[in-house]
This record gives sequence, structure tokens and C-alpha cells, in this order.
Amino acid sequence: MPTSPCAFPWPTTLTTDRLVLRPIEESDVPATARLWTDPEVRRYLGGPVDEETVRLRERHCVGARGAFCVVSRGDGAVVGGVLLEPDRRRDDRIEVSYQLLPEQWGFGYGREAVAAVVAWAHGATTPVGSEVVAVTQQANVRSRRLLEVIGMRQADSFVEWGAAQVLYSADGVARPGGAPD
Repeated sequence: MPTSPCAFPWPTTLTTDRLVLRPIEESDVPATARLWTDPEVRRYLGGPVDEETVRLRERHCVGARGAFCVVSRGDGAVVGGVLLEPDRRRDDRIEVSYQLLPEQWGFGYGREAVAAVVAWAHGATTPVGSEVVAVTQQANVRSRRLLEVIGMRQADSFVEWGAAQVLYSADGVARPGGAPD
């Protein structure tokens, strides 16, 4: 039986040891748009988004509910983005998705940011007994490893958009340091 969409407080700012996750601001739009158009970032996401869609997203991303801009606490540089939203295809469970700029890969920022959002979602967003999910292509080994490190478990696999996909689930709280409760 489908659950109702969960409400969560917005705007919200989360802080980790190295990152600030906050609503997208106007000055973040160029870096955010790059997340939609960079072929490396979009390798497992169906490729770069077309120009018309990018223009539409640029007009609506500032302050968008559940869209976190991930920023380095050290220098204020945009690292990437994390999105938290009800997934209409999966009974409105909360889905977390994320993208990082390629020059930020390999430093653990994705793990830190996604773990913080998943932990926050369990405390502020989802009712008791519900779950946060993430979907990634089976071929995206780095993304799968990130989800597993923060305590998410593989719950399903299927083919969608012409590629094998894996659904991960977190029904407990992930810690920003990467270890589940």
C-alpha cells in the first residue's frame, strides 16, 4: 500500500566535518548546471541533459525543496549536489540521489554528504518504519560502494532506461562518518 509523501522542514542546512549542505543559491547555478551537463558526471545517468531542460532547471533550482548544494567548508567551493524527494515509482519512499563534480571525486565527499542527508532524512523526514532508497546503475561500482559504506543494503535489481539498475535501502540511520548505527 502506498504511503503518503513525507513532509520535511525546508530550508535546512546540514554541516559535516568538511561540508555544508544547504539549499541552492543563485551563485551555485553555474556549478549545478555543470552537474547536469558534464559527460563524466552523467555517465550512468543517461548522458548530459539537453539545453532546454538545463535552462528550465536553472530557473527553478534556487531554493528548490530537498535540493542540497554541497559546499566545502574550507574554501566555499561547490562540491556537488544531493537531492531528497519522494519517489513516485516506489510508493513515495524517500529517494536520495547525488552528483559530484569530477574534480571532487575520490576525497570521500560523496560518502560524507549522502550519509548526512540519509541520517537527517530518517530523523526529520520519514515516519517510523519507512525507508530511504537510492537507485544506481549496476555498472556504477563507485556509487554502489558509497551506498554500501554508509550502511545501505541492496534491496532489488531491475532493468530501467535500458540498463541494469540496483535499488539500495536504508531503514536505519547512516552516520556522516560512514558507519551505520
